[in-house]
Amino acid sequence: MTTVPGTYAPKPGAAPLPRMIAAQAALETRMLLRNGEQLLLTIVIPTLLLVLFSSVDIVDTGTGRAVDFLTPGILALAVMSTAFTGQAIATGFERRYGVLKRLASSPLPRWGLMTAKTVSVLVTEVLQVVLLTVIAFALGWSPRGNPAAVLLLLVLGTAAFSGLGLLMAGTLKAEATLAAANLVFLLLLVGGGVIVPLEKFGSAAQQVLGLLPVSALSDGLRSVLQHGSGTPWGDLGILTVWAVVGLAAAGRFFRWE
Repeated sequence: MTTVPGTYAPKPGAAPLPRMIAAQAALETRMLLRNGEQLLLTIVIPTLLLVLFSSVDIVDTGTGRAVDFLTPGILALAVMSTAFTGQAIATGFERRYGVLKRLASSPLPRWGLMTAKTVSVLVTEVLQVVLLTVIAFALGWSPRGNPAAVLLLLVLGTAAFSGLGLLMAGTLKAEATLAAANLVFLLLLVGGGVIVPLEKFGSAAQQVLGLLPVSALSDGLRSVLQHGSGTPWGDLGILTVWAVVGLAAAGRFFRWE
């Protein structure tokens, strides 16, 4: 029996770049979905808030059904919990334990690692949106508006929160990132127009709070899904500014160790 020369010869080398990114993205997604604290932030809290405040008249959400006001805000909260809070905490501890430094020395380039993390965030958000949409429909939600505008808002919101999350994780210590990310999550949950309308805070505070990314995302989604308005260019502009500034700052100041 004859064999072709080189049949059993080793052929060292890195896998194709798309395969490496896909493998890393799958690993990142599995790790996220297996983490109980991450699931609490990304799935449990948004779901409980949607069901509780839609079923019990606790907060005055104005005219119309509460679920129509709350669902866009909860979708914005889900994006923030995954792209900002969850990603900041996970990346911060990976940086502390030297995981990022070791991954940075692998054949996967650094931009490929960031791409894989972004893909993992997007996959998680798709699961969140599907789950929350199903629950909202069960509660009587009646969405309106252009789906393309909703998708654009979600993408820009993800970019804005990802940049801010990576900036925090790449500049602060892991423990400080953990505390700051959770504190920001709670503050924006209360004062970002997610559950409580910004009108309740007064006109002066409303103008300032309206410039926050979660407020812009909540208001933009609400104007499309609840009121059936056209493309909310003002909110898209705010999210674009946050995305550009956040991603640029993360790229400039992020430290891998």
